[in-house]
Amino acid sequence: MEHPPPLSLVLPHPDKLSGEALSFLDGNFEDLRDLLLRASNLTSHLKHDTSHLNDRLLHLRTDLTKHAVSWISTSLSAKNSLDDLRLNLESLSLVTSLPRSKDAVRKQREHELQQLVEDLCRIQNRRKYLLTVLKLESLVGDLEDSVFHPMRGRSMLQVRVFNHAIKTMNEIEHVLGDVTRHHSQWRRLVDTVDSRVDKSLSILRPQIIAEHRTLLSSFGWPPKLALSKDEGGEAASGIPNPLVVMQGDQKESYSQSFLLLCGLQQLNTLKEKRKKLNKESIGAGLWAIDELVIPVASRMEYHFVKWDQEPEFIFALVYKVTSDFADGVDDLLQPLIDRAMLVSCSAKEAWVSAMVQMLSCFLEKKVFPGLVEMVKEKKSEGVSSWFHLVDQMVTFDKRMQTFVSSDTCLSYEGSSLGMSVMGLFCKRPEWLKTWGKIELKDAYRKLKEDIKKEKAWEGTRLGNESNSESAKYVLSTREDYKAPFVAETFLSRTWTLIDHGLTLPTVLPRIQFVRATATKFLWYVFKTLLLEFKKSDLSDYSSFEDSLIQACGPINTARYLESKLREWSDDLVFVEMWEAETNVKVEVSCHGCFFGEELKSLVELETNWLMEIITVCLHQFDNLCGDHFHNNVEPWEEEDVSQGVAEALDSLRRELAVLQLNMNRKDFLDLWRNLAEGLDHYVSCKFFAGEAVLLRRRFEVDAEALMMVFQPYCVRPAAFFPRVREILRLLSMNEEEKARLRGALSRNGSSCLGLFGISNLSPQLVEQFCRCY
Repeated sequence: MEHPPPLSLVLPHPDKLSGEALSFLDGNFEDLRDLLLRASNLTSHLKHDTSHLNDRLLHLRTDLTKHAVSWISTSLSAKNSLDDLRLNLESLSLVTSLPRSKDAVRKQREHELQQLVEDLCRIQNRRKYLLTVLKLESLVGDLEDSVFHPMRGRSMLQVRVFNHAIKTMNEIEHVLGDVTRHHSQWRRLVDTVDSRVDKSLSILRPQIIAEHRTLLSSFGWPPKLALSKDEGGEAASGIPNPLVVMQGDQKESYSQSFLLLCGLQQLNTLKEKRKKLNKESIGAGLWAIDELVIPVASRMEYHFVKWDQEPEFIFALVYKVTSDFADGVDDLLQPLIDRAMLVSCSAKEAWVSAMVQMLSCFLEKKVFPGLVEMVKEKKSEGVSSWFHLVDQMVTFDKRMQTFVSSDTCLSYEGSSLGMSVMGLFCKRPEWLKTWGKIELKDAYRKLKEDIKKEKAWEGTRLGNESNSESAKYVLSTREDYKAPFVAETFLSRTWTLIDHGLTLPTVLPRIQFVRATATKFLWYVFKTLLLEFKKSDLSDYSSFEDSLIQACGPINTARYLESKLREWSDDLVFVEMWEAETNVKVEVSCHGCFFGEELKSLVELETNWLMEIITVCLHQFDNLCGDHFHNNVEPWEEEDVSQGVAEALDSLRRELAVLQLNMNRKDFLDLWRNLAEGLDHYVSCKFFAGEAVLLRRRFEVDAEALMMVFQPYCVRPAAFFPRVREILRLLSMNEEEKARLRGALSRNGSSCLGLFGISNLSPQLVEQFCRCY
């Protein structure tokens, strides 16, 4: 056995050990033997502790390094902040030492405050967004739990689930509406919620509708349209209305189902309003009442198909069923509508509207396509069937409007789109165009027949006379305008086309129809008037008076049409149509009213025709009098009118008498005044023509005679011959006045003529007169 080495070789001398080491050895070993036995275990423990302490030391060093770096970073940040503060204070002290420093400080503070406000608003918006997201997530989750929860059979629990789901969707919609109005930048949030709600709605709505239809079928809806012979063979009015005979739980169940559909429709309306999709559309009524009409329509269509050639039976059946069940619908459903708080909603109106739209859909699918094909193939029976059907539609709409408004204080001046079967033409503009072509072609055909009648262009020569001078020009009737009989035909045909257009329930289709029919018809009338005027050969002087009488016919007709078109344009219906037309068109030339273009053309026609008559009269006057207002050597007595002038004036007097007898007062007034103006210009030009000295007295007599021709039409005819009147003024001057006039012209020129009562003759003509006299 190997002995251990002596202790003197293992342990150091006690003097070389520290007090702590000695204390450690004394605390762990009692004697030398204990040292020898436990030394190895103590060594291993010490090595383990040393290793653990080294790891701990390394960890502490790492933490110390991190904290040191963090402290250094914080210290640097604090130092930078202090430096910035110091610089700001220095800048502030510098700014305050400069002029206008208060403004600079104020601006700096305002900028900082603005930045602070922007930061606060940003934080607030984020907070609102998060709160909104949380609220919507909660509501949508609740909705999905309700909708996707399995339900079997109908029970009050199911109704409560449906009500809860609809209430939740309404809350969601109100939140989305607020977001849309005030936070349009959250578009993605709205789209996401809409997508999830639409999925739930696509499951919920069919379930509610299916349950509602099951209820309707359970209490015997739809009713029979007529009783069998065994049951008495009575009309539909004798059949009990299932809506009225419901009692107890059945009535309560239907009421709950009706309210569910109303709530679902209200929700849909809110969504459309938020998405700006709430446009007026045909058939927009109550879904719950539409569900009543759908099964009724399936039964009625069986009878409709048998009456496709007799539409009056179709309209009669729809009116009867509508009126017979309207009271029951109103009595049961109006309280439910009020309970659902549907504003401005009438059960009776919704029932009528649904029945009308049911009929409109049948006509659209089963009747009009065949008629359109017949019209395209130009079959005469197609046109007659079209007119018959449209007449029935118009009559039906009027009956329905009367029925709806019979127990209300409302007045249906023009039916709404959903209350009119004529609204079908608003849905199908191509059919509206076809209808317009048919109407216009028929109006052309009838007008041609009217024009060919023997007394078509025979007019009234004398209108209703009045004792009042002012009343002479207040014209109203065809007789007042001395218009021929055909003028009334023009207006009646035009108004018939307009009246057909006014049966359409909306404004823009009305405008389209009236423009395509009545307006085009008026242009055809204008062309007819133009051709009739051209028949009067005014160039034939041998029958000039007869030509004038014939020319008065189209002139009086045009003036009468103009007055009626202006009267129509002032009507509220046409004012609304014109306003709607100007709002729709980018560029519109209506000249202030609906018939503005037509009125402008009529006025141009009248003006051109009057000017043509005036021109021919002036030419004839010139041909008859020749140079008699000029220098002439023919024998002449001082008190007599020149022979040529007398002949011309006599012809002019007869022509004016014929025109006064056959032309309406307004146009005759314009004609003789313009004719007087033309004669005034003609005579004055003749006076100054050539260089020969005129016979003064001769001109005075002829001029006075000319003005006397117009004495029957005015008190002071000289007022309408201003140039002739001033020539007579010059001729009446004595030598002293003429000398002053010459002197004034040489000194002041034309500016002095007003002092001598001359304003219509040019200075050159006055100088010419002064040279000759």
